[in-house]
Amino acid sequence: MPAKQLYRVKTISEFHRVRGLPKPEHPLISLVDYESIKHSVENNPINWVFDFYSIALKRNFNAKIKYGQQEYDFDEGVMFFMSPGQVFGVEVGKDLDTKRSGWILLIHPDFLWNTPLAKTIKQYEYFDYSVHEALFLSDKEEATMAGIVKNIQQEYHSNIDKFSQNIIIAQLEVLFTYAERFYQRQFITRKITNHKILNRLEEILTEYFNDEALINKGLPTVQYVAERLHVSPNYLSGLLKVLTGQSTQQHLHEKLIEKAKEKLSTTDLSVSEIAYALGFEHPQSFSKLFKTKTNLSPLEFRQSFN
Repeated sequence: MPAKQLYRVKTISEFHRVRGLPKPEHPLISLVDYESIKHSVENNPINWVFDFYSIALKRNFNAKIKYGQQEYDFDEGVMFFMSPGQVFGVEVGKDLDTKRSGWILLIHPDFLWNTPLAKTIKQYEYFDYSVHEALFLSDKEEATMAGIVKNIQQEYHSNIDKFSQNIIIAQLEVLFTYAERFYQRQFITRKITNHKILNRLEEILTEYFNDEALINKGLPTVQYVAERLHVSPNYLSGLLKVLTGQSTQQHLHEKLIEKAKEKLSTTDLSVSEIAYALGFEHPQSFSKLFKTKTNLSPLEFRQSFN
């Protein structure tokens, strides 16, 4: 199967041109109505990458979006966030007459230049979530988001003055904060899916720590666990923090300490042998982590059983 052609869109003006839209009213920020975007089946063999941020809400899209190895069907209204440089594909269905709705907010990084948001935008982890980790909004939540982006559009449609950029930046910060709130709500309300992830996480870690090859493989990484679960590392940590109060790294350490306690209390292996068996290169690193987590050294823990 031939590799897909990669099409890079560098500016918001170029996006408007490629999608058959009028020239944007502002070169660095634009709110686009999905009904006005032209899609073509001929573009299906193309992967896209934007040099700007894209925040989208879509309904009845009649298309599949492919991001990495994942595919997502936009038959219902969902919202997702993409940062510059992310590669994705859009496969449009043959029925192009389907009534599409929604919007896409495009923000060039230059618009954020010399504002606090230029740095803090990188703290919003959902820009690194895969497309299948999209945000499902209730009607009320969708109306909230739509109201904010309309305020942004109204501001850049008006006569630009020295307050315009600050007002739009403030609106973007509100939008991003609401997105964080709604994602936290989603982690709790979409319990069936989330608990499947938690159960599978336990299975993966149990299997990993019971493998005698652990000594050669070393400790599992957050990236390894996320890949096995088919989710992005940031999404997994965000989910775990909400449901368990712990990050993925903390979860890994807890599982490790569990295994260490088991070996210390049921075997005669030395602390060094246990450290190597658990994938540590240096016994001191193991002892330090164990004491941090339990307030006891490995030897003190073992002695408490005698």
